[in-house]
Amino acid sequence: MIFIDTENTFGAERIAEHKGIREPDEILRKIYVCKIFDTSDLEAIIQNLGKSIEEYKAKLVMVDSIIALHRAEFTGRGTLAERQQRLDIILHQLSKLAEVHNIAVLVTNQVQFQPDDFSAGRIGLCATGGNVMGHSTTYRILLRKAGKARIAIMVDSPYHMYDQTRFSITEAHVQDVEEYKDTGHNG
Repeated sequence: MIFIDTENTFGAERIAEHKGIREPDEILRKIYVCKIFDTSDLEAIIQNLGKSIEEYKAKLVMVDSIIALHRAEFTGRGTLAERQQRLDIILHQLSKLAEVHNIAVLVTNQVQFQPDDFSAGRIGLCATGGNVMGHSTTYRILLRKAGKARIAIMVDSPYHMYDQTRFSITEAHVQDVEEYKDTGHNG
């Protein structure tokens, strides 16, 4: 696995706790972590990612978070077009890498509240990054906290209908929670 960390949130200790591994070094041998500090670093890493995928025989590339640095560096409407173009290039490169190397690519993103748009899962949230994010991804799943549990909402998929489910993350693994039914409120 290649983990591209733009928010300095990767923690081998957390993974080790959930997998029952006492030594985080054991898990780190299987995860190549790239700490990214600005959009230029991110673009350079993505540009050369094919070599790392082959070298580490990676089957999964994860980018956490795809939009964080862009939001910080490109502020105001005057920089919106450039931000969107650069983000679009990164997303297309990731898509191409997934296809060429037959791997999974997972990107996390931030969401923002749209008081006049309730189309994203009927809750008024939309992907930060606009249409570029929606058009460049195959599956969009919104994860929300719901007390001690989480709710996964299938927002967009070429093969699955809009749906949602509750789950929790325990020390042992991810486990199902009673089936969640949309009751018209936000859980």
